[in-house]
Amino acid sequence: MSYDSRSRIILRAAGLVATKYRYDTLARVMLGQGKTSIQADIDSIAELVDFLKFNVQYGKDILNTPSLHQPENIENKVVWRGLEGFVAAISPFNFSAIGANLASGPALMGNVVLWKPSDTAVLSNYQFFEIMQEAGVPDGVVQFIPADGPTFGDVVFSNPDLAGTVFTGSSKTFKTIWRQIGENIDSYKTFPKVVGECGGKNYHFVHKTADVDCVVNGTIRSAFEYGGQKCSACSRVYVPDTLWPEVREKLVSEIAKIKVGNTEDMSSFLSAVIDGTSFNKIKSYIDHAKSSGDYTVLAGGECDDSVGYFVQPTLIQADDPKGKLMSEEIFGPVCTVYVYPAEQAVETLDLVATTSPYGLTGAVFTHDREFLEVARQKLRHTAGNFYINDKSTGSVVGQQPFGGARGSGTNDKAGMGAYLTKWISPQSVKESMAPLPYWKYPYMG
Repeated sequence: MSYDSRSRIILRAAGLVATKYRYDTLARVMLGQGKTSIQADIDSIAELVDFLKFNVQYGKDILNTPSLHQPENIENKVVWRGLEGFVAAISPFNFSAIGANLASGPALMGNVVLWKPSDTAVLSNYQFFEIMQEAGVPDGVVQFIPADGPTFGDVVFSNPDLAGTVFTGSSKTFKTIWRQIGENIDSYKTFPKVVGECGGKNYHFVHKTADVDCVVNGTIRSAFEYGGQKCSACSRVYVPDTLWPEVREKLVSEIAKIKVGNTEDMSSFLSAVIDGTSFNKIKSYIDHAKSSGDYTVLAGGECDDSVGYFVQPTLIQADDPKGKLMSEEIFGPVCTVYVYPAEQAVETLDLVATTSPYGLTGAVFTHDREFLEVARQKLRHTAGNFYINDKSTGSVVGQQPFGGARGSGTNDKAGMGAYLTKWISPQSVKESMAPLPYWKYPYMG
């Protein structure tokens, strides 16, 4: 198919998501993945449709690159091809929009995609697969393959036709994928393209000049929306001792107002975490904080799996800035605060930069422009998405392309045109209009 034909199919899929299947999609995400109505709408409708529509425009921009130089008697052009082989797309549970983008982006650029959804997001992902078929994606172009992860990997990453893989999930799993591809490198027809977006230990750094209410409200939303089950969620906060009494009082007071409940209850701010494995992991960190002398639980800390897997929004203060809860990804509604001396703000920036192996998102709250420039330089490689006086979550397609480096992935930035260039293989074509009359060069005479 031509790009124009493929793009019309993708735009039709976007229209079906936004209209015909809007409420069915919301229901599947709310009940299947535990999202409140607004979180489901932001994800499975707004962001998903944005990915589809923006990608179509980004693809057009790539194909309409400036004309090449055309010397006399020569015609030059670039042919944009899909990759030679298939793309393996492995998507997470927490964002249906990511699954849709991982599957549809490479297909838009002319590739066959083998899509493995998360075990805990099959329902909503399968609906988008059906929507793509209804929109006109031919059978076999996108193949929906729910499977055990290692089984899928053993088959796919040993296949000589693997041309690329796009993954969103844990750093540990991504390393396993990378290792498998490396071990099989001699068997492939081409070097596979590898794109990964992994986790984060995202920070809010608060300067003494920050607006306290902005810090409190932004931290609550970033740390606890969707139970902290966002790779961009705020998980560690650095607060100067001069502001800490006020920040602490307001955080504890506001957290006490948060309702955790059923997603069908419109007064719920967050609901259950995704499954028992996640619940047990989150609980283990809270238990560690309760039993260790290095932490103080300031709010929350209760876990209940009697009916569903519910974890209360939990705020913890850490005495050790490099301890377990300040350095490891938890992926739950747990936020840990370290209080630093206000006069040591610059030195504490170095602590932020070296505590975690990740580099996904981070935020600095300050009204001191001179300090902000220092922070931007010292935190340069700590975040692929850097926020100033705003929370560390909530990137918007076409506004803040998303992704990070270090242990957070390859930083290929979903939500911008460069991401789609991963899934095409350009071919330069030169056609000579005049025969070559001799083989010798003039200097040889």
